[in-house]
Amino acid sequence: MEGWASGVHSTRADEEIMKNYSSDHRSGAFFGRKSGQAPQGRARARMAWMAPVWLALSVVGCSGIGGGSGSDSDSGSGSMTGTSESGSESGSGSGTTEGSGGSGTGSGTGTSAGETSGMTSSSGTTSGTTSGTTSGTTSGTTSGTTSGTTSGTTSTSGTTDTTDTGDAPGVPVDLASAGNFVILTKSGITNVPMSAITGDLGVSPAAATAITGLSLQLDPSNVFSTSTQVKGKVYAASYAVPTPAVLTTAIGDMQTAFTEAAGRAPDLIELGAGNIGGMTLAPGVYQWSSGLLIPSSVTLKGGSKDVWIFQIAQVLTVGSGAEIVLSGGALAENVFWQVSEAVNVGTGAQFKGIVLTKTGVTMATGASIHGRLLAQTAVTLDMNTVVETP
Repeated sequence: MEGWASGVHSTRADEEIMKNYSSDHRSGAFFGRKSGQAPQGRARARMAWMAPVWLALSVVGCSGIGGGSGSDSDSGSGSMTGTSESGSESGSGSGTTEGSGGSGTGSGTGTSAGETSGMTSSSGTTSGTTSGTTSGTTSGTTSGTTSGTTSGTTSTSGTTDTTDTGDAPGVPVDLASAGNFVILTKSGITNVPMSAITGDLGVSPAAATAITGLSLQLDPSNVFSTSTQVKGKVYAASYAVPTPAVLTTAIGDMQTAFTEAAGRAPDLIELGAGNIGGMTLAPGVYQWSSGLLIPSSVTLKGGSKDVWIFQIAQVLTVGSGAEIVLSGGALAENVFWQVSEAVNVGTGAQFKGIVLTKTGVTMATGASIHGRLLAQTAVTLDMNTVVETP
């Protein structure tokens, strides 16, 4: 408003001057022909008075009534590339600045890439706008987007081969639940007193009446019976539940173990033509297509993890007084006698290992076994010592 009023005042003054100019021009007084003043002096005095007026008009024209604009632009671009032992880098940029009462825009892009053991890449864009006025108001907006991808692949391959140059420990035959019994048969157990048996006995599908010579005492639960000759329990299929089902499972596991033992690939065949008396045998699988005779002691020499499996197609006969000697830490629980026909252990013989026979076992008077008798028919005892393996 102040500038507008100043402009109006100056305009009116100009009109007054023009009126005087017209009047003086007609009378000749504008150029100093009036009041006796020299024309040049009066003209200089009038111009000195008008100078402030024109200055004010110029200012008003710039700030409000007049108009003006200006622009300033600047642009540039540049690039840089470089390489090193581990990667490369490149970049480019551009920018523009222009002003009209104070405004500016700018943008830039950049990319860098490098490679070491993998690959990494990134890209980014940033843009911004700023505007302002001479009155002191500033507003700005900034937006940016950055994206990056990192990928890498690491692979390692190797093969380790370990060979045991010593005797292979072998794998014992899995007895499953059949391993819960020191004597397990399908047809029954006959005993001539007095025998000493350590471990549980089981008969199935035969009833308890198929167990003789042990003077059984039925437990009040009717699940098992006891005997003074047995340090353990005696089970039969005729007893109360769950005994019948437990025995059925055990008999099935016994038959599976027999099949597994028979299926092992042999290391030696027909050793001693079926007579191994006096021999010392290393761990392994031995097979005979006929019967096997052990007339005298045989030594099984090996460690506690070594396994012996004897596959015998016919009868196994252990002579009276013969002994199976375990040497070097060998364990009876890792010795398996898989016999397709009968097993006969002579008087006073000391037998060791787990017997898996498709028929029956007969222990002569005074013979002993440290192991298990798992027979698919019957077991006959005569004042024998039977001790289960762990």
